[in-house]
Order: sequence, then structure tokens, then C-alpha cells
Amino acid sequence: MSEAIIAQKAPYPVDVTAGRKYFWCACGRSAKQPFCDGSHEGTGITPLAYTAEADRTLYFCGCKQTGKAPLCDGRHNAL
Repeated sequence: MSEAIIAQKAPYPVDVTAGRKYFWCACGRSAKQPFCDGSHEGTGITPLAYTAEADRTLYFCGCKQTGKAPLCDGRHNAL
């Protein structure tokens, strides 16, 4: 299994829609950050599904080190 690549050392702000499912890139290889584009193939890392509970802005993890996946918990500040 490969390790996740840091896509960026900051979160991605995303306006989400209630009830919509989003697939967060956990490997860091996607060209459509912070979401999956299938680039994880062969890495042993799979995307994480997230269903939005309300219309609002969320901050999806860009460093792929968060303990609250798929959302940012600030760990990028220590990188």
C-alpha cells in the first residue's frame, strides 16, 4: 500500500449541497482536488464518501493527514 501524497498544505473550501454525496481524495494524486478522479488505482488507498448534511462551506483536508477525514483538523500547520 502506498502512502498519501500531500496535495497542498491548506484545506480546500467547498460549498456543499445538503444530501449530495462527495468522494474525497485520500491518496493526494487526484487532479480534481479535493475530490477523487480515480488516480488512486493501484495504491491501496480508496476515496472516502461524505454526504453533506446542510448547504454550507466546509473545509476538506488538502494535506491528507487529518484525523477527521475528510474535513481539515489543522494538522497541516505542523507539516
